[in-house]
Amino acid sequence: MLSDTDYGGNACGTRRPKKRSSGESPGDEQSLRASGRQLNVRVKRSNNPPPGQSKRKATETEEEDEQSEKKYRKCEKAGCSAIYPVCFASASERCAKNGYTSRWYHLSCGEHFCNECFDHYYRSHKDGYETFASWKKVWTTNGKSEPSLKAFMADQQLPFWVQCTKPDCRKWRQLTKEIQLTASLAATYRCGMKFNNIKNDGPDQCSQPEDMRVAEVTNSWWHAMLILPPLFKDSPASPFLVAYYPDCVGMSPSGSLSTVTKSAFKRKKHYSSVPGLCPYFQPFYQPNECGKALCVRPDMMELDELYEFPEFSRDPTMYLALRNLILASWNSNCTEVLTLEKCAQHIIIRGLVRVCCVQEMDRVLHFMTRKGLINTGVLAVKQPLLPERYGTKNVIVIGAGASGLAAAKQLQNFGTQVVVLEARDRIGGRVWDDMSLGVTVGRGAQIVNGCVNNPIALMCEQMGIKMHKLGERCDLFQKGGVTTDPAIDKRMDFHFNAILDVVSEWRKDKSQHQDTPLGEKVQEVKKNFLQESGIQFSELEEKVLQFHLSNLEYACGSTLDQVSARSWDHNEFFAQFSGDHTLLTQGYSVLLHKLADGLDIRTKCPVCTIDYSGDVVKVTSTNGSQWTAHKVLVTVPLTLLQKNMIHFNPPLPERKLKAIHSLGAGIIEKIAVQFPCRFWDKKIQGADYFGHIPPNPDKRGMFSVFYDMDPQGKQAVLMSVISGNSVTTVQDMEDKEVLEECMKVLQELFKEQEVPEPLGFFVTRWSTDLWAQMSYSFVKTGGSGEAYDILAEDVQGKLFFAGEATNRHFPQTVTGAYLSGVREASKMTAM
Repeated sequence: MLSDTDYGGNACGTRRPKKRSSGESPGDEQSLRASGRQLNVRVKRSNNPPPGQSKRKATETEEEDEQSEKKYRKCEKAGCSAIYPVCFASASERCAKNGYTSRWYHLSCGEHFCNECFDHYYRSHKDGYETFASWKKVWTTNGKSEPSLKAFMADQQLPFWVQCTKPDCRKWRQLTKEIQLTASLAATYRCGMKFNNIKNDGPDQCSQPEDMRVAEVTNSWWHAMLILPPLFKDSPASPFLVAYYPDCVGMSPSGSLSTVTKSAFKRKKHYSSVPGLCPYFQPFYQPNECGKALCVRPDMMELDELYEFPEFSRDPTMYLALRNLILASWNSNCTEVLTLEKCAQHIIIRGLVRVCCVQEMDRVLHFMTRKGLINTGVLAVKQPLLPERYGTKNVIVIGAGASGLAAAKQLQNFGTQVVVLEARDRIGGRVWDDMSLGVTVGRGAQIVNGCVNNPIALMCEQMGIKMHKLGERCDLFQKGGVTTDPAIDKRMDFHFNAILDVVSEWRKDKSQHQDTPLGEKVQEVKKNFLQESGIQFSELEEKVLQFHLSNLEYACGSTLDQVSARSWDHNEFFAQFSGDHTLLTQGYSVLLHKLADGLDIRTKCPVCTIDYSGDVVKVTSTNGSQWTAHKVLVTVPLTLLQKNMIHFNPPLPERKLKAIHSLGAGIIEKIAVQFPCRFWDKKIQGADYFGHIPPNPDKRGMFSVFYDMDPQGKQAVLMSVISGNSVTTVQDMEDKEVLEECMKVLQELFKEQEVPEPLGFFVTRWSTDLWAQMSYSFVKTGGSGEAYDILAEDVQGKLFFAGEATNRHFPQTVTGAYLSGVREASKMTAM
């Protein structure tokens, strides 16, 4: 029987290479562990017998040569390129190294282990069995996949690979088995780096050639030949995903979080275990959770991800591991650009697959950046975030509101030349903050509805701005200053929502042609309910119901006789933003001005004509100025499109025009009043707002809710909203008359005390604002939520549209406008 030395890693007659010290880098002597192909040259054994031995017969010599051929066996995996595999494990004393074994076990085209090393761990009487059994127990406890010996070898025995960080090198090197890869080592590694305080005085190790197996990894077939999916250790995503099986989300069960952390999650601590994480950042769904906007399933690919990366459709593990790592890293620190270098150092996985993962990470980073999932918000960038091929076209953005600025910021960060044309002498559009009363009061938007994963919360985090969480208590005051019994309010709130539930049931089998006004349907349902139940609402209960209806008109931005009963809440069919409702005490403008930093914005440039009939798009302003671009993004309010304030050549498609006119241009107005003292404090006891029950239906929507605009309690400013039919009422009134009506209401609600004379006030006039003429959109009777999608469609790949009226999921909000701009920037870049 031949000894191990006869068929070891060296050819007969050659000197065995000197063993490396445990602190050496593999750059010097890699031939033994090279690709396992033709690099390991066998020296043909001489037929001349040693002195003192009789000469063998010719037939015996031929038989010996046949036996010699059997000392080598290639990998039996179909398609594997390793002709002469090398065992990476070297666990058994009888390890085949690069010689003969009865069977090779394939992990990748460059990584195999021999049958002797398999037995070393797998057979219960062998020395390595306890090690395998111990690992298997941990894997079975934490994971869902099969704890096979191949998985053990990939998870515990494969050597680590690391890339040189010198920009002019970037070669991959294999670490010796004794060296564990860490994020800090990956971030600082240089070729020839010595460990254990051993200095490197030798020649430049970067000049040493790279292992030939690394080049194979770049081939498309290499990943297909990988026998096991890659599972990361110590991923930044781990603290986010303790409620999942780690191997279902791309992480190794042997490196998962402890059961102590898992039990903490079950106590609903959720993301609190992530140090320093903003509570509004929850990028991943938890098991059995749904309905959270901008949240992803960590164990599943989204449709747009499958479209972009179809090669991962059968086994998405690698993609999920990379995507989850990226999202976790971005949410842990959103104030700096997330780069490949920052992410790659956290890819801790054994074997050549790490080379593959780092290469794929680059693609995934670009995709997620383009989609606005990372590297977004008010982030300042020094170099383009995407490769040069994405920034070859120039773009004109019409409108410097939230959507236009969001798109322009994204495009410029991607490396695209952008010019923004704004009709007003200011940026912001329907975001317009007023500081004349001593505090910031938004003439337009100022409240954030649902902060979890909201990009507004992201920008506030990036800028260090704190939002004020609005409380839930809202006392309802009646004529004479009486506080309404909360039980009555609760009962009527229940009936109000029950009416809307019946409307929801009614519309399930109704077509657009069977639509009816929401106000009409609400009254019909209410009448039927009262008749069938025999219940009679009291006069007070009727008034409280009117208060809730006024809030519905505020939400729709319209009287209910214009709103579609079939599609009034069309966006609620999609996941909405959850969590706290907050007041931006500094206003939205501070965010938009930060977005505008560094952008080329031309104010006082109303656009009158867009000609997209040629190869480039020509944009003309009312002052005669002209610009050309490959693509143009239109972000003007819906009303301006409905009133043909911009002439398009050729005209917009009939399908888009129909969608434009099937949406309504909603209107609400505001009044803000400054007082010498906070006379309401004692009565509302620290609440952020209080309600006003209308004395009769005709007064519905006239100052239905008053907001305290200084949560710190230093300034005395109240703001109220005018909605529904009351908007028409105040349109015919002077500002001072509107103030007088407001003061009458306050004096009635606080009749037990003296309401001081105001120090200052303002009334908004969005209905007559030339460049807005509206507040936000709604679906008119006979319309559909699909109109938002149609309005968002591009025309000929040259004309694009953004704004709250193009966002079907999040209309009527600054958040929706911002996200529509991000969406179009992504779309234009992809094209």
